[in-house]
Amino acid sequence: MSRPKLAKAAITPGEPAAIYCRISHTKDEDQTGVDRQERICREIAERLQLGVESAHVYIDNNRSAWQRNRKRPGWEEMLRAMADGEIRHVIVYHPDRLMRQPKDLEELLSIADDKRVLLHGEANRRDLSDPDDRFILRIEVAHACRSSDDASRRLKDALKDKAREGRPHVGSRPYGYTANGKAIIEEEAEIVREVFRRYLDGESPMHLAQDLTARGVATSKGRTWQPEHVRRLLSSNFVAGVRIHQGEEVGTGTWPAIIDRGQWDEVQRLREYRAQQHRDDQKRPSRFYLLRGVATCSCGARMAGTNSMQYAYYRCIRADEVGQQKSGRSVSAVPLEAFARDVAVKVLTKLDTSGYEPATTTRPEADVIADEKDRAKLEELKQLWLTDDDFTTAEFHTMRAVVLKRVKERQRKTVKRPVAVLEGIAGPEAEANWKKLEEAEDYERMNAIYRFLFAAVVVLPATRKGRGFDTNRVDIKPNPLD
Repeated sequence: MSRPKLAKAAITPGEPAAIYCRISHTKDEDQTGVDRQERICREIAERLQLGVESAHVYIDNNRSAWQRNRKRPGWEEMLRAMADGEIRHVIVYHPDRLMRQPKDLEELLSIADDKRVLLHGEANRRDLSDPDDRFILRIEVAHACRSSDDASRRLKDALKDKAREGRPHVGSRPYGYTANGKAIIEEEAEIVREVFRRYLDGESPMHLAQDLTARGVATSKGRTWQPEHVRRLLSSNFVAGVRIHQGEEVGTGTWPAIIDRGQWDEVQRLREYRAQQHRDDQKRPSRFYLLRGVATCSCGARMAGTNSMQYAYYRCIRADEVGQQKSGRSVSAVPLEAFARDVAVKVLTKLDTSGYEPATTTRPEADVIADEKDRAKLEELKQLWLTDDDFTTAEFHTMRAVVLKRVKERQRKTVKRPVAVLEGIAGPEAEANWKKLEEAEDYERMNAIYRFLFAAVVVLPATRKGRGFDTNRVDIKPNPLD
């Protein structure tokens, strides 16, 4: 039995609407920027007298709607709002901004079945519950999907032909070469040869990166050399004139090589040998670091335990970086954990948990006020972006990222403390109870207790030299227990 055709849905002024904007990372037929898309959609909303709240503007910048495994946070959040009945209208610059895969359309239609949702574009509107409009949308999306499939096939064929002919495939400028990859920059090529030679002589990527930074040598993007940049250079087939396509070698490139093929092969074998040694080391049993997630460097970064069984210590996670962000701070694990244990036992001995809720969330009032101010700042930036043509999308996202980082850092301080972790531990017998945990090797429980009691165990720079643990290096930040 066919579904009866419904009358065209009417529009009531002030009804809630959502705006969806998207631009692909690839060049399709229409690359209208998301800022212009939003302005056009707001003009449509104003013409239709629909209400659009700032929370109902969904943007997926640099996101493909054709790739099946591509995440689109804005799209997914909009579907959730639609399912919850928060919006009745969806405004897009063009339907292909919304979806280019039939499965996406069917997901949208399944949610809109009982909601009588209207879809508005620059030139027309579709009632997602109307059989005729659904039929037309299915044709349009199928056509868009076929167009994207054809474009993808043509691109893959062109890349395959390019690889077989040995022509370079260049994204970012390869270090040692001009932007098109066809000519050598001799000054950088000398650095490439030096890096390969010194690596074969036994120097590590870390040491090479530090030396290049100290000499003022920059990467092809003008950045400070990091160990990962050195590893990427050492694995680069481009510097050896080797043409790779889809992970397979297809021949010799037409561009000039900087590194001899034999030397390049030797470096690859050495890298694989060192990688295997690292994998073997990872298989060895490692100790449990009781302060993981709690030990913090004074630079603000977390401190992680090492895999060394001979000398266990906590090291700042920025230790492998080069430049101003580097922090080489480390501290021996055994005395640090012993110090934290003594503090924890003293607190637990005096702690009365009878008045605690099963789980509590503590947020300082200053953080709540700061969050409100930052939310207002985000809204201010959004309005400036919408109304000021000189305020670019790149500037908007850069400034927005700074504010969001502040908000996230404050939210990480929110302490969710399940008081159940203290059951049978806190009280006058805390010392004996803790020893039982140690005998049972219940490391997870001890770590959970540390997280309950301490917001951070901050490791400061050393204040003196010599043997013995320097307790002045440790600043324990307690969680509020009231």
